[in-house]
Amino acid sequence: MADTPSVTAPVILGDEPGSFPHGVLAERHPAIVRQVRDAFPFGPERLRALDALLASCADGVVEPLPADADPTGRDRDRWARWGMDAYAGRSWYDVPWLWAESHFYRRLLDAVGYFGPGAWQGVDPFRPAKLAELDAPETDEELAALDGLDELPTEERTRALLHGSLWGNRADLGFRLSDRGAGTGGAVEALVADDSDALWSLLPAPGTGPAERGPATLCLVADNAGRELVPDLLLVSHLLAEGRVDRAVLHVKPYPYYVSDATPTDVLDALRRLVAAGGAAAAHGERLWTALTDGRVTVRAHPFSCAPLPYADMPDDLREDFAAATVTVLKGDLNYRRLVGDRWWPPTTSFARVTAYFPGPVAALRTLKSDVVTGLDAKTEAALDASGERRWRTSGTHALIQVRS
Repeated sequence: MADTPSVTAPVILGDEPGSFPHGVLAERHPAIVRQVRDAFPFGPERLRALDALLASCADGVVEPLPADADPTGRDRDRWARWGMDAYAGRSWYDVPWLWAESHFYRRLLDAVGYFGPGAWQGVDPFRPAKLAELDAPETDEELAALDGLDELPTEERTRALLHGSLWGNRADLGFRLSDRGAGTGGAVEALVADDSDALWSLLPAPGTGPAERGPATLCLVADNAGRELVPDLLLVSHLLAEGRVDRAVLHVKPYPYYVSDATPTDVLDALRRLVAAGGAAAAHGERLWTALTDGRVTVRAHPFSCAPLPYADMPDDLREDFAAATVTVLKGDLNYRRLVGDRWWPPTTSFARVTAYFPGPVAALRTLKSDVVTGLDAKTEAALDASGERRWRTSGTHALIQVRS
């Protein structure tokens, strides 16, 4: 593993009963297996595999991928490099929580036959839930509200779309399956850190062209599909229209992951949803569609996007992508954990220090849905701890915008 500042804090495990990570392993993962089991008419072989995974979640150990889990062998080789040899045979609760979660989703895809030959090859087990959310009345309301944004000054419109992307991260289907993540709809939302001015300072001012200041490239590392991906795409569309970026690279997952994480198919679904909505939403969708066809927007699905490792361990080709960007924006809780290292940092730990390895300016847009957090000032931490809201780190009611230039 890379030698980064993250070695100064303990890795988060799921071995403490009552902790948030323990609850994810003991409660959320079994709920996800049951949801997938009920969503498809799987035959006996797939049902047995899902039941075996369910039993493993309860009291089993990490097992290597079976020989038929990956016909090409490439994915088995990747997982060997990603730590399988070190963690095989150990309890799910005794290996790094980030690694255990990631391996659970890879095992789930194996159980439903996603990679192997057969009728279920390539079928996203989370697709029914993703589409239901994308087609929900709440999505209609959010898209209709875009029609009023054109009346706002540019600065207000930009801020509204940034915050739409930020708080859209609450649209996380896996998070909702956990009792600890339920019932946040009416809760007060609060920013615990706001470096939005620093983010805008990294991008050219509206109205300036690449001939004057050079080309500006935004890398946006997406998180969830559906009602989170839509506002992410709207933000990209707006920045292109305003001339604040000339090119955008959208990084998504190469295969289904963490229930609602976005894949290339989900990008297409979101674009079609925008175009079909009419009004301002359709204008954004058509702009993005054109930008994809002329190369101003590209979609990348790198295998490392599904790695159980921090970005400090990213491969050279991905590092080169991020190094070439004017700024890389990482969306969501999982990307934040991978960016700073999924460790028990004191909340006042410098965000700039723990991201110093990242090859270029980087920003995090994240609603807090796990314990790890950095970059808070002491006054903010004290106020949060004294607020009586013990779950401010995990409830999805608090968010942050952090930047390291």
